[in-house]
Amino acid sequence: MATMARVSLFSHPLVLATLRHGARTSPFAAARLPAAKRILGSVRCGMGGAEALRAETEAAAEAVPRSVPVRVAYELQQAGYRYLDVRTEGEFAGGHPVGAVNIPYMYKTGSGMTKNTHFLEKVSAIFRKEDEIIVGCQSGKRSLMAASELCSAGFTAVTDIAGGFLAWRENELPTNQ
Repeated sequence: MATMARVSLFSHPLVLATLRHGARTSPFAAARLPAAKRILGSVRCGMGGAEALRAETEAAAEAVPRSVPVRVAYELQQAGYRYLDVRTEGEFAGGHPVGAVNIPYMYKTGSGMTKNTHFLEKVSAIFRKEDEIIVGCQSGKRSLMAASELCSAGFTAVTDIAGGFLAWRENELPTNQ
């Protein structure tokens, strides 16, 4: 008979990331994840299933960057982390954190926003995979996408800034312009 393992809904990193980064109003927002990636309630599975879930969880954890408030991000920057600002060049020119490097994750087009297809290439030209990087944008959405992509590409010390540059300014942290 197979040994049974019980896995909590809130222990899965994909669920945690969803709750942390976009589903603040309902703990059931995790149901918006694709069916293959979500866990509803708790799951009972045999050892083979538990091992598969553990492997999936570890792989997902590598691609989900941690997210910190702007004051923590500022402290990290003071400790030597480099600030990667993924806003558009126009947004960056309107003001940015002191010492920030601008590589847009998306560009404005006539029909909205388009992903910068050279993003990883440009980041790799300036940052090493082991560099400690904090990633910020205007409000926190693009930076989370960019940070996730960097983690998936093998960058090992990436931290997302929750709230983005709006929160940075709100907290009166140092800026240029």
